[in-house]
Order: sequence, then C-alpha cells, then structure tokens
Amino acid sequence: MAYTILFGVFTLLMLIGTPIAFCLGIASFATVLYLGLPPVVVFQQLNSGMNVFAMMAIPFFIFAGDLMVRGGIANRLIQFAAGLVGHLRGGLGQVNIVASTLFGGISGSAVADASAVGGLMIPQMAKRGYDRDYAVNVTVNAAIIALMVPPSHNMILYSIAAGGNVSVADLFTAGIIPGLLLALALMVTAYVVARRRGYPSEPFPGFAKVFYYLLASFPGIVLIGIIFGGVRSGVFTATESSCIAVLYAFLVAMLVYRELDWTGFVEAVMGAVRTTAMVLLVIGMAASFGWLMAFLQVQALMISAIGAISENPIIVLLVINIILLILGTFMDMAPMVIICTPVLLPVVKAFGIDPVHFGVVMILNAGIGLNTPPVGTVLFVGCAVGGISIREAMRTIWPFFGASIAVLMAVTYIPALSLWLPSVFK
Repeated sequence: MAYTILFGVFTLLMLIGTPIAFCLGIASFATVLYLGLPPVVVFQQLNSGMNVFAMMAIPFFIFAGDLMVRGGIANRLIQFAAGLVGHLRGGLGQVNIVASTLFGGISGSAVADASAVGGLMIPQMAKRGYDRDYAVNVTVNAAIIALMVPPSHNMILYSIAAGGNVSVADLFTAGIIPGLLLALALMVTAYVVARRRGYPSEPFPGFAKVFYYLLASFPGIVLIGIIFGGVRSGVFTATESSCIAVLYAFLVAMLVYRELDWTGFVEAVMGAVRTTAMVLLVIGMAASFGWLMAFLQVQALMISAIGAISENPIIVLLVINIILLILGTFMDMAPMVIICTPVLLPVVKAFGIDPVHFGVVMILNAGIGLNTPPVGTVLFVGCAVGGISIREAMRTIWPFFGASIAVLMAVTYIPALSLWLPSVFK
C-alpha cells in the first residue's frame, strides 16, 4: 500500500499540473504519514538533500552562464561558429549547432543554451527565410549537447545522487565524445532537412576573417579549457571551478568586452538566484522521495523485476532506456536524475555495467526528455523564443529526435565512446 500511495499521489498530482517539487513533497509527506513515521523526516531529508557542498557548483555555473550572455561572450562564440560552418547547406542551422556546442562547454545548461543561442539565432534564421519550426527544432536539440560536455550541472547531480562515489572529473571527460557525436549527428540531420527545404548557405568569409573571429571569441573558449583542465588535473574541484568561471566571466565581460553594465549584472544575479531556488527546491524534495524509495526497498524490487525479464546486459540496458525515455516525457531532468540514480545504479552495477558509462546514458536519456511534452522544459523555451506552438514544433521535430535516439543507442551499446577518454587520463 505504501508503494501505491508514494507513486499514486505523485502521478496524480503531476497529471493535474502540480509543479514537480510539490508533487514530490506531498507524495513523500502522505507516505510518511501512512507509515507512521515522524513527519519531520521529510524536512530532514529535504535539508540534507540540499545541504551538499558539491551542489554549490550549480548556482555558480548558472550565474557564470548568465554573465557570459550579458557580457558579449555568447555573441562572439556565435560569430566564430558562423565563420566556421556558415557556408554549409542550411548555414545558420549549422551555426546554431556549433554555437550551442561551444556555449554548452561554458554554461553547462540546456535551458541557458536554448535561451541564449536561440534568442540570438532564431530571429536571424527567420529573417533569412528559414521556417521557424526548423529554427526551433535545431535550437532545442542542439541545446542537449550542453548536458553532455563539461561543466554539465546534471553530471554533478548524478555524481551526488550516486552517493559521491562516481568521479565528476570522469563524468565530465566521459561526456565529451558522446556530446561531439551528437553535434555531428544533428549537423548531418540539419543539412539533409535544409537540402530538402531548399535553405541557403552563407558566403564563406575567408580564413583571415575566421581567424579574426577566433581571436575575438578566444577568451570564452579559454574558459572551456580552464574548467575541464582544472577539474581533470585535480588542480581544483568542480565547485571551485564554478567560482573561477564566475570570476573569469565577470572580468572578461567587464574588462575585455566591456559590455556588462550595472543593470545587466543585477539581472544576472537575480536570474541566477531565481533559477537556483527552483532547482534546489526540486532537488530537496526529490531527496525526500528518494529516501522513501530506499526505505521501501524499491531498488531491490527493481533488480528482481528487470532480472526476471532478462539476465543479458544488452536487454537490461534496452529496458532501462525505454523506462528513462518514458519518464522523461513527464519528469523534469533534475528530479529524474536524483530519483532514478539511486534506484537504477544498483541494477546496472549488478549486471556489470560501469557507473560512468551509465551516467552518460542517463543524462542523454533525460536530455531527450527535455524536448518531449508535456514536461519538455527546453522545448517550451525554444517555442517561446521562436514564437510558435508546441504542436508546430512537434510536427517536424522527428528527424532530429531520430538522430538523438541513434546517438543514444550508439553510446549505450558502445561503452568505449564514454569510457575511452577517461581511461586516457588515468
């Protein structure tokens, strides 16, 4: 009966449109009351879920990404991407994807990526004759790349949800090749769709101009190296690297590009505070929900259930992928990672699957979920920026979904895509 209350209340509240944090909290509270446990347990777990030092990295990376948008760094990365790949068929679509890859290596947030790059690129694409559904679909799918490459916030969440036993540095490294593979798959898809629709390419500006754009964007690109190199080499932790990212972004925006004024700084601070408050509330509530699942031994039941289906790791991974893709349609990413990691990680470890490899698979799964209604946060942002409805975007998004699923299958069944690069740094 406790399982019915926990999952039933959660599902019912989600179906009637209750915010995800309250779904998790109310379901946890109702279950605790049924079990006769002290209600204060929910609040203790909420507090302990948020009171993790490594969690400090999330608000700082959010703040750094906002400073980069307002300080001109994002603009210059897009300019460099335009010079590099704008001459390909569907040029602005290709620029969008490369710019998302570069900006994702700084912000670590798919929502920030869709908002920043989409806000700059979608109006330009519409002005040059690109259909808005194409512009939005390219933007929202390219935004997922930010989840795969360092400094992905959700890689940090996965490490925390795994009990801190999975190295953030290994996760950051493991996501690089899958992230670049996803970018390549989306570029090929954007090219094919652009040819079919007859979209133009941009004139090549010449190597001298591309080099000039590279120099102009170099301070932003350097930050990617600082974050990854520092964490990977052990010079500083992911939390410390987030503080360095904020300081670096502030100095570049103020002293190099000189585009950040006092109003922009205050807006960046307030935006980071609002986003952090929402994310941490969800994480805290998810910690209470996750504690109850552990108390009720949901993990053991899951291992038994999946083991009854098959003992073959290939089938096990397929089943888990299907579960995660379904969950991604109605759960936001942070609660999904916090809730599912403690449940599924023991399952995959029981079948001999590496936790780092599984982390990349889970993050990519959850990222695809951000573009699927009814709870597709990145899709909502992209449609809002592009001025089209969810229905219009979903009508033509399928080639990009197909590319993302193909990459997911490759990453799932070729562990070397995730594990080779971390092994090089051992």
